[in-house]
Amino acid sequence: MMGEQSNPLTPFGFPKLKEADAQRMAERFKEIAERSQQVMQEMTQRNLSGQQAPLPDPSVVSKSFMALTEKLLSNPTQLVQAQADYYQQMMTLWQTTSRRLQGETVAPLVESPPSDKRFKDDQWQENPYFDFLKQSYLLSVNSVMACVEQAKAQMDAKTAAKVDFYIRQYLDAMSPTNFPHTNPQVLKAAMESGGENLLKGLENMLEDMARGRGELRIRMTDLEAFKLGENIAVTPGKVVFETELMQLLQYTPTTEQAYQRPLLVVPPWINKYYIMDLSPKNSFIKWAVDQGFTVFVISWINPDESLADRNFEDYLKEGTLKAIEAVEQATGESEINTLGYCIGGTLLMSTLGYLAAVGQDDRVKSATFFTTLIDFSEVGELSVFVDEEQISMMERQMEKRGYLEGSQMATVFNMLRANDLIWSFYVNNYLLGKEPMPFDLLYWNSDSTRMPRKMHSFYLRNMYLHNRLKEPGGITLLGEPIDLAKVRTPQYYLCAKEDHIAPWIGTYRGVNLTAGPVRFVLGGSGHIAGVINPPARNKYGYWTNEALPDDPQAWLDNAEYQAGSWWPNWLDWSQTYAGDQVPARQPGDGALQPLEDAPGRYVKVRIDG
Repeated sequence: MMGEQSNPLTPFGFPKLKEADAQRMAERFKEIAERSQQVMQEMTQRNLSGQQAPLPDPSVVSKSFMALTEKLLSNPTQLVQAQADYYQQMMTLWQTTSRRLQGETVAPLVESPPSDKRFKDDQWQENPYFDFLKQSYLLSVNSVMACVEQAKAQMDAKTAAKVDFYIRQYLDAMSPTNFPHTNPQVLKAAMESGGENLLKGLENMLEDMARGRGELRIRMTDLEAFKLGENIAVTPGKVVFETELMQLLQYTPTTEQAYQRPLLVVPPWINKYYIMDLSPKNSFIKWAVDQGFTVFVISWINPDESLADRNFEDYLKEGTLKAIEAVEQATGESEINTLGYCIGGTLLMSTLGYLAAVGQDDRVKSATFFTTLIDFSEVGELSVFVDEEQISMMERQMEKRGYLEGSQMATVFNMLRANDLIWSFYVNNYLLGKEPMPFDLLYWNSDSTRMPRKMHSFYLRNMYLHNRLKEPGGITLLGEPIDLAKVRTPQYYLCAKEDHIAPWIGTYRGVNLTAGPVRFVLGGSGHIAGVINPPARNKYGYWTNEALPDDPQAWLDNAEYQAGSWWPNWLDWSQTYAGDQVPARQPGDGALQPLEDAPGRYVKVRIDG
């Protein structure tokens, strides 16, 4: 009796489909094609409606590629040499791949860095076909970027930055991991499921298109897994004050005694405050309460068109200044400590400048700044989106709605780490047809906020475009010229070494602009993980250096590395300005009565359906 014949393998190393399975897959692909038409129709309707300008602006991208082409063609000899070098590398790759197919062990010509998670599947190394795809892609990337570097040397800095950024966006998009027929995980899933993964992926895409009302908003996490006040943002407290722009939260003490001076936290309004209160184990707010601080946090409104004319000055007047007054009403204390995160820190420094101008700077005894830009001369890759042309385009778009859509800001930040924050979810959700995993940080990251038209225009032009905050009298707020040199408040700066939103070298530029004493601490990791780094995790570490030379690299070269979280270092510093111990204050003990439970209704307004 003859043995059962094994199913032959495809060139990819996977079993060939049986006829019945192939027929079923063909039917599934027909369904996929029909659903794809729905996706394209949604996208077309949105583009034709003109509801929202695309980001990045296609004209800006086109100009960047045209500038690159012009410089490359200006030196044809160099371009021909680059092409010849590339062809030689590809010929060598063909030869090494042929030797591998004959059973010989051959070292790869090029490898992706360990931080590149795209090629972690074993098939990219073990299967000669996929190894060839990977190496040919990496060789192409290296060849293109070598040409780009030569062309950038002939460009102005702004154009060079755009060319570099958009070329890398294109190269990341063209990775073989992003296409079903060149991704071994996707092919395997398709073979095993009869194409169900691709059908499910199209369903996921349609859901994301519907949630974005015609705009593709890729889910990064299970949006149903978290609910504010139940399993995220759960530190007990009360809303004790509110304006049109913010609610003020006061947290319930966990100690019998508390420091005399309250702590007012000013979070960014580009995102929501609960990044500092994700869960009890990584909540900076809960940790600060447990250390004996009476903590107040501003929770900004998620604005709509009714707040279109609210300016940066309104965020000062109805935000930080009103919050300082409210904290005094709630506690009876006229002196406070403050903490600002990202753009919240920029507003906090502007507030200190205003208080100094009106002779009230003694009310704030200390100010902490998390990943905060004050001098905007070095903003990293965000500079790609900041010029007169693009700001004017955004202003025209904001005129139509009264605000900048939160998804546009999210897109900008995600593009700074496209492989991690765009393409990994594209592959998982749409090619593999999987649901994203529940993750509190990514839930917060997906909880976008809008920017009022006037405020955002002021911020982009005066901070990013013209860098006026650092100049004496560069901006005027509530009738007062702001001069940071008059600020005497002691300051603590925490910045992150791998921050791609507020590069630490840029944040360091602010430390010598004021007259107050400064401690600068550089944490490991990035804009979020470098800040939300509780002591129990014992991760990342940080650098300290009491000297503050003008050159940030000189500061780092002479800095001392410390293991673990920087939070205890901040605690040691902040206790100096915290005052004596007093009986802990409950929300409602003072002149302000609770309005509702934390986290309050403002933070619960979502804009993505």
